[in-house]
Amino acid sequence: MLFTQLPLKNAMLVEIEPLFDERGLFARSFCEQEFSEAGLPVYWPQINISFTPEVGTVRGMHYQIIPYEEPKLVRCTRGKVHDVIIDLRIDSTTYRQHFSIEISALNRKSLFVPAGFAHGFQTLENDTEILYLMGASYKPEAQSGVRWSDPAFSISWPRPVSAISERDASYPNFNSAREI
Repeated sequence: MLFTQLPLKNAMLVEIEPLFDERGLFARSFCEQEFSEAGLPVYWPQINISFTPEVGTVRGMHYQIIPYEEPKLVRCTRGKVHDVIIDLRIDSTTYRQHFSIEISALNRKSLFVPAGFAHGFQTLENDTEILYLMGASYKPEAQSGVRWSDPAFSISWPRPVSAISERDASYPNFNSAREI
């Protein structure tokens, strides 16, 4: 497996190293030893999926508040997304910076999202499915987010937004004084 440090502190791109033969390919998408050596979590107590039928849909920007932050390993198993993360850790050297990457079923890339980051994506194909390995169990009372169009972050989305939940659309502007 290949681990590439991204511009945001502790965020990482995880890529498979496929072995090809006449049958197709084989690759590991998780290895406890390699993840540990790369400084990534190896304990994933919850695994989630999301399915989004319409291209242009935005989901995010979500996070869990202290002390329930949750690291994630995100992989697109069907379709394609423009995936975005924002570092909301006040003590981080990349605080309030965001990063985006295209992940798809075809490129088989995974994005490691550290605890304390907001995460979201926009679908670039219809019928897109995302697999999330969660480093902590979801706590509904700790769920929060920042608005996908908040000028504090100036995220450039590749398509017009075709659908977004009422909750995601109604998050207030970011307030750097609040604790995540």
